[in-house]
Amino acid sequence: MTQLKVYHYAKCSTCRNAIKWLKNEGHELELIPINEQPPAKDEVLDLIAKSGLESKKFFNVSGEVYKTLGLKDKLADLNEEERAELLASNGMLIKRPVVTDGNKVTIGFKPEQYEQSWSKGETDQ
Repeated sequence: MTQLKVYHYAKCSTCRNAIKWLKNEGHELELIPINEQPPAKDEVLDLIAKSGLESKKFFNVSGEVYKTLGLKDKLADLNEEERAELLASNGMLIKRPVVTDGNKVTIGFKPEQYEQSWSKGETDQ
């Protein structure tokens, strides 16, 4: 069984809900505190590529750090490399949780998205 890497923030209820959901599915998790150990720039670029999302989607736009840095107006002027560098510089800028098995990536927590990406296929029908 592949272990899932989960970048999370302990005080984040969305992260706690996602971790609970993944554990209930029987996944083995490597929990990484995003505020203490954000992914490096190269990993951020890899996560973005594997997610299929724009790099802008990886920003925690409701977060205090995002607001304090005034990124709402600045983000559009940054290229992918600069955005990845910014995300790697402060894990609190990253929308969380970030879950990966090395091949696919999800950010945030929506049960229907997790059902599609991380379900073990044990459905009760």
